[in-house]
Amino acid sequence: MFTGLIEARGVLSALHPHDRSADVTLEDVPFAAALSRGDSVAVNGVCLTVLEHGDSSFTADVMAETLQRTTLGTLASGVAVNLERALQADARLGGHIVQGHVDAVAEVLSTSTVGEQLVLRLSLIPDVADLVVFKGSIAVDGVSLTVSARGDAWFEVSLIPQTQHDTDLGSLNPGDRVNIETDVLARHVQRLLQSQGVLRAPAHDTEEVVR
Repeated sequence: MFTGLIEARGVLSALHPHDRSADVTLEDVPFAAALSRGDSVAVNGVCLTVLEHGDSSFTADVMAETLQRTTLGTLASGVAVNLERALQADARLGGHIVQGHVDAVAEVLSTSTVGEQLVLRLSLIPDVADLVVFKGSIAVDGVSLTVSARGDAWFEVSLIPQTQHDTDLGSLNPGDRVNIETDVLARHVQRLLQSQGVLRAPAHDTEEVVR
């Protein structure tokens, strides 16, 4: 479990594909020396498991499903990524509950500045449209944000200066793609309503876990 409060930024140095997976290596990671094999780290909002680590780097395994359904498989070597270690039980939940299980990939439609805030307008994927609500929580590339506006095919989030500086979101441009995770509580409510016949489940709903 994560909070969506980015702990640090690292650099994706290599991604080596295998038959059904890939190894990804992150460098310039401030907390790498404190990691252990099996630890969970969210990389741009995707929960990955540490295979090995050094003083400033770690390597994780990425399944084929994750490469297909998130942006990790398309990131170029040398790009900066958002990093967050799993939440400790005695820590404050400053953002919202984030699992690191990406629901969809959204495209940046436009960016605008309102005072010191940067407003991102993102495409609203039909598969998750019912789970994105005005003033609700959403994770964008692992960053806990509040939906500040919503239309039929888009939604907006507003970034304070600290978020612009401390995450990759401040450098996004129209056409860039980001990982989206909706609020887990909303997903459970939706599934409950579907099981009771109040809502119809999507025909393609396979309940696959992206990790």
